[in-house]
Amino acid sequence: MAAYRLSASLKGHEDDVRGVAFAKDSSVLSCSRDATVRRWQVKSSSPPTYDDSLISHGGAFINSITYLPASSEYPDGLSISGGKEAIIEARQPHLSHDRDPERMLLGHEGNVCALDVCHEADDPYIISGSWDQSAKIFSVQKGQELATLEGHQGSVWAVLAYDKDVVLTGESSQAINVEDVNSQQLTDCLGCADHQIRSFSTTGKLLHTYKGSTDVVRALCKLPEGNPYDADFASAGNDAIIRLWSLKGKEVRQLHGHDNFVYSLDTLPTGELVSSGEDRTVRIWKHSECIQTITHPAISVWSVAVDPVTGDIASGASDRIVRVFSRTKERQAEEAVIQEFEESVKGSSIPKQTMGDINKEELPGPEFLQRKSGTKEGQVQMIREADGNISAHQWSGVAQQWVSIGTVVDAASSGGGSGGAKQEYNGKEYDHVFSVDIEDGKPPLKLPYNLSQNPYEVAKKFIADNELPLSYLDQVANFIVQNTQGATLGQGSADAATPAPTAPRQNALPQTAYLTILNANLSIIQKKIPEINDQLLQQDRKDISLSPGDLKVLPPLAKALEASTSGGAAKTSSSSSSSQTYEAGVNIAAHISIKWPTPQHKIPGLDLLRTLAAADADITSHCDLLAVLRESGALPADQEHDAGNAQSPTPAPLNVNLAMLGLRALVNVFAHEAGRKWALARFEDVMGSMVGPVVRRQSGVGAPNRNVLVAGVTVGINYAVALFNGEDVDAEGLGGNGDERVKRARVVLGFLVDVLESDKVVDGEVLYRALVGVGTLVRVPGIKEEEDAQLVERVERVVEKAGARSKEGRVKSLLEEMRGWKG
Repeated sequence: MAAYRLSASLKGHEDDVRGVAFAKDSSVLSCSRDATVRRWQVKSSSPPTYDDSLISHGGAFINSITYLPASSEYPDGLSISGGKEAIIEARQPHLSHDRDPERMLLGHEGNVCALDVCHEADDPYIISGSWDQSAKIFSVQKGQELATLEGHQGSVWAVLAYDKDVVLTGESSQAINVEDVNSQQLTDCLGCADHQIRSFSTTGKLLHTYKGSTDVVRALCKLPEGNPYDADFASAGNDAIIRLWSLKGKEVRQLHGHDNFVYSLDTLPTGELVSSGEDRTVRIWKHSECIQTITHPAISVWSVAVDPVTGDIASGASDRIVRVFSRTKERQAEEAVIQEFEESVKGSSIPKQTMGDINKEELPGPEFLQRKSGTKEGQVQMIREADGNISAHQWSGVAQQWVSIGTVVDAASSGGGSGGAKQEYNGKEYDHVFSVDIEDGKPPLKLPYNLSQNPYEVAKKFIADNELPLSYLDQVANFIVQNTQGATLGQGSADAATPAPTAPRQNALPQTAYLTILNANLSIIQKKIPEINDQLLQQDRKDISLSPGDLKVLPPLAKALEASTSGGAAKTSSSSSSSQTYEAGVNIAAHISIKWPTPQHKIPGLDLLRTLAAADADITSHCDLLAVLRESGALPADQEHDAGNAQSPTPAPLNVNLAMLGLRALVNVFAHEAGRKWALARFEDVMGSMVGPVVRRQSGVGAPNRNVLVAGVTVGINYAVALFNGEDVDAEGLGGNGDERVKRARVVLGFLVDVLESDKVVDGEVLYRALVGVGTLVRVPGIKEEEDAQLVERVERVVEKAGARSKEGRVKSLLEEMRGWKG
């Protein structure tokens, strides 16, 4: 069979191309970190040329895309995309980006990093995966969420709509999950950090446990019927291995060839498999063998897709280019264009750290390439050139020769260090300015550092400035210590000199700063509220819809909130115009949260309310916040008082999305003094009747919702900070009463210990935050008196038990610090 050769290089994106998909008439859809989705339509066929048009332009990067084939309702099909804004947009590809999307799907609380669609069902559905550790299923026709697939212990980086009844998910907790769409059918399979796949009935009953993947799963694809392996689907990820599976969970075969992370999989009409990854390649597989390797002049080939009609392949890469490859000569580029592409590959610079350990003295010279053939397609051989450089060559089974794929270079120095030149950042000079990759899909963050500074002080400021989890403290500090050149987090310098001394670790306890949970999707809120309002008007629900005047408030409100949360920290404004805008916004958010009929309708209102809680110093005078949270269904309205007691009447069903937003609102009121006084004055209502019951219920279920637990435990941390700092002495009803202060500390301490005591709570961030709260509260003056002996013993026992459930270094370090708390 003929080899694939370049058909076209499609240039237009301004940042990494994270996803590609083929649409009607062999047009290509692409999404990028530049916050756009583009459509590339074939203009002429031989040689191929394309016209591009902008389908969508968002406010943050877009890194997942799929395509719903044409139907009578949508003759051009639908482009379905998602990204950092946590919204899924469905658009007709031929329409301009300034037109409203056909569907805007809300529900995720983190980056939407994976999408797939099933068009075989009577009501086609979309499945999505997110950094929020959940997968969701949405109806295309209704534009509504059908199900949330919980139980994942990490980000859901891969999803597959296997058929009308079964979906699969792959996650960063090193497992594959299999779940069933049909509530009458069998399998919901959820994977955990112990490398297992578990199958569940949709009622939550565990059906089966079997061995899963050994590393992070990033790609899934369905295999055609009649394939020679009797396998149903393929998976791939960080271990560079493609695995073939039966749907029942048996691993049928492994395909080896990639040298780094595998990001994407698809199948050809011939039944062959196509893959792409961090080793700069697209690979074609047949009968367990790699039969062709297409190296790109880019570090990451993020995505690959196959045209089901022509069998052409599209790729999206970190060099911002979409490329199309074809086996059909008539659809291949002119020879000069192909040669230009091949020369660009030869001229590539390959970072040394991506090639593993290299002993330059043991490498063969150029004569090796003439004397020896490769042993398999895609094999890479490094050569020591006469000028001392190292070149890389790849064996082409098609051409039966070695092909140059670039020159191996050292990591670029960030400058600075002893004897190095200073670097300027934000008007100041530093010894180092690191580019730090915190999470896949996010642009690097800048971390300035001078050798005279304490790494832990710098790490604390970096975390605060960028609103990162507290648990990153050790990781960031160690990164500073261990690196003398620019690198990504966890990646040492290729040319590091003598090991740097260990930095003196500053204590993380007690916590003295209040925490917020911001990062609101204000652009989504601003779009979604009018859209739902229009739906209500169409349903003749004018009685609960917003007025035109209310809608006019949204743009200036969004602008004011953007300004208040810029830089990752909440900032209040004392101007009368901001106060009036905030008060109007609170009234709108409260109306939506209480009056609008379904949980899906209420979400943008509660999201707006929790953002206002951090920005509006007067929010508790602008509305009865507890009443809004109760009447909206976000938090319990009828629970009996629960001051440290887990027992309560049979609770009403909990909507985890509403509960999470309600708890975040309570977290954010601590951002300003008036909010803290309000929270302390209503301590019994907040902790006893709301936070305590909700979080205790979640921590005891089979698959606790991580977002609910993180938010609830953070409310506990903020109360711990207030009690430790003594801020409660001025609160209404306390008046400096030390006994009351200790009593409240015991309530919050008991709440956090209950969370830690549940063996269902295994998430590292939840454990870390709960431990920070406990470690702060045991330092509240008066908490160690003799009457607390039983509580102290329980704290010690539970803390050790919780620590044993986590292997993470940050938790272990915190435990070491907590063991000395009695002193």
